[in-house]
Amino acid sequence: MGTSGAARAHRRRAAGAVTLVVVLALVGAASLAVGARALSPGEVWYGLFGTPVADQRLSEITLILRTVRVPRTVLAIVAGAALGVGGALIQGFTRNPIADTGLLGVNSGASFAVVTVILLFGISNPFQYVWFAFLGAAAAGVVVFGLASLGRGAGSPLTLALTGQGITVFLAAMTTAIALSDQASLNALRFWNAGSVAGVGFEVIWPVTAFIAAGLVLALTTLPAVNLLNLGDDVARGLGVNTRLSRTAGIVAITVLAGAATAACGPIAFLGLMVAHVARYLTGPDYRWLVPYAGLLGAVVLLACDIVGRVVTRPGELQAGVVVALAGAPFFAALVWRGKFRRT
Repeated sequence: MGTSGAARAHRRRAAGAVTLVVVLALVGAASLAVGARALSPGEVWYGLFGTPVADQRLSEITLILRTVRVPRTVLAIVAGAALGVGGALIQGFTRNPIADTGLLGVNSGASFAVVTVILLFGISNPFQYVWFAFLGAAAAGVVVFGLASLGRGAGSPLTLALTGQGITVFLAAMTTAIALSDQASLNALRFWNAGSVAGVGFEVIWPVTAFIAAGLVLALTTLPAVNLLNLGDDVARGLGVNTRLSRTAGIVAITVLAGAATAACGPIAFLGLMVAHVARYLTGPDYRWLVPYAGLLGAVVLLACDIVGRVVTRPGELQAGVVVALAGAPFFAALVWRGKFRRT
């Protein structure tokens, strides 16, 4: 590609990123207005910036927005971006087009931690066991990466994938065994495993956002190395990349991003996998663009699915994780049918 062609591609990608930011802002505004009680733009504005008054109707609007819709909108954006970036990175570091963050055992580690602490300590408050879920997710990622770094084939994408699958199956079996033996654990797991951005307050969202922000910064530092690693480890080493250090940094970033998002809202299947493919279609294989696109797309998709979940069963709700799974399954069926899976 010549200089003019590269400049056009850069402008096109930049314009696409700006468009995604605008779409995210519009979907975010819709998230504030849509729900069991629909709000007009004026009511949304008052609920966000107005001063509470004695009028009961206006007080209810303020309460709905500030304690329910604003937190779930913020969490959907933050968690969606984290899962989108994590999904794109895991595909890049494993060179596996169907990899997602669950490959590191993050989801199963979080689920196992939740049922274990409920069984052992009787914890029933989701705001308490969310931190154990994060620790379980992080521990699972460390164990998977540690085991994949041992023996022959240490650090290879295939070894990482096989180790992750083995740990995931083991933890899933242990989680099921605990949940079936304890009714409280089963009830909590059934609710948490659905994947929802509702009912989480800022006392959880802000610390989770801090972890995700750190993970995003670390992820951005790995992007040049990911591009070179996808040329092959030998080529990357020849170009001066410390493959072991780069892959370790990438796996740490993925674990922090996916672990924090999963701890806050439960497992969200398909999201990182789906948006990574859409981002690759829009940007090409350059991870310096692909990963930011995946983050923006992840936020848009999770927020949109949460809105759909509020509408389709009104006045009840369908969890965002369920809607994402319903959308993700036919998406990948179409990809397989059209033969669109490619090596990253």
